[in-house]
Amino acid sequence: MSDSSLQILIDLALKEDVKSGDVTSQALFGDGLISKEAFLVAKEEGVLAGLFVAQKVFQAVDPQIIFEELISDGQAFKTGQKIAKISGSLQSILTAERTALNFLQHLSGIASLTQKFVKAVSGTSVKILDTRKTLPAYRDLEKYAVKMGGGENHRQGLYDQYLIKDNHLMGRSITEALQLVKNHNHDGKKVEIEVYRLDQIEEVLKSGADIILLDNFSPTDLKKAIALVNCLASGRTQTEASGGINLQNVLEYAQTGVDRISIGALTHSAKALDIGLEIF
Repeated sequence: MSDSSLQILIDLALKEDVKSGDVTSQALFGDGLISKEAFLVAKEEGVLAGLFVAQKVFQAVDPQIIFEELISDGQAFKTGQKIAKISGSLQSILTAERTALNFLQHLSGIASLTQKFVKAVSGTSVKILDTRKTLPAYRDLEKYAVKMGGGENHRQGLYDQYLIKDNHLMGRSITEALQLVKNHNHDGKKVEIEVYRLDQIEEVLKSGADIILLDNFSPTDLKKAIALVNCLASGRTQTEASGGINLQNVLEYAQTGVDRISIGALTHSAKALDIGLEIF
């Protein structure tokens, strides 16, 4: 996400929360300058993501606020650990608090869930990927959080990779659809196609695709599919699994030999991590 795009998002979030002013802080502290130190403190363990966004929020409210990172994005932290130190106007700190925490808790939740999946498949060669199931306008931040948790990004959007799904076929055969994409693909973008049955795999491999997405296969059928791809593929066709995969079964899927596992839950279902602000 560009700096300008991020600033627009932060400005919208602050406008939503603050509007004409923080009336509680104004009533209790007035216009007098009360300087305080505060800390962002972890209330549970996890992986940090989005600290730079929190800093931008505080300094958008008050450029005089001093923000000191105590750990970095991508690092794990324990319950009770101090994440950042904030110094400056008490009123400004309180005004920025919730918006900054909303970003930080959400992104750290994504990073923490991603790391759980990555750890669950350690010892295998599979890559854990996100999807496009992201909050509107938050995609770059959420995909950044996935990387901080040790995952990798799938395509960013509709523009940077071809992905043929069942709704695209509209009565066409897999061969016809892949040929139309090849004719359109003038700049060498990756081409991926989604299949649902074992009997579709041979046609995909004959027609040529960079990635074959095996959707909602059981681990048993996925293993058969991988064996078929390895047997029939003349070149290197990557395999990807998705659908119905969770922390309880992800290792079983990884042990089939699939190259990639894409998980929408990394972004659409990650629980916000509990991080608070304490003033000293």
